[in-house]
Amino acid sequence: DSFKGKVILLNFWATWCGPCKAEIPSLVELQEKYGDDLVVLGFSVDDTPEKMKPYSEEYKVNYPLLVGNGREDVQNAFGPLLGIPVSVIIGRDGIIAKKHTGIATKEQFEREIQSLL
Repeated sequence: DSFKGKVILLNFWATWCGPCKAEIPSLVELQEKYGDDLVVLGFSVDDTPEKMKPYSEEYKVNYPLLVGNGREDVQNAFGPLLGIPVSVIIGRDGIIAKKHTGIATKEQFEREIQSLL
């Protein structure tokens, strides 16, 4: 409810995932640039909060990180997730507009976000 009317970029990731690490700087930049209209959410598929905290500080994550450990129901709702990262872009209307399996570039995300703003 608190994200109603915003574009959401939901990123499924894990601290052990190399491609996930590569995507984070782009997600941070997108959150900074489009923060009024965009919500980036990081959904860690299997990390504990204790493991996520130093990771988020190291990568200067400026968006909410959600603990997905034990929440396969959420992963299944957007899946199946055959690997990570997976990013789901949800329009202001709450409908999934795009789903990326594997790493995506900042430019790809930006094009898709801008078309929904």
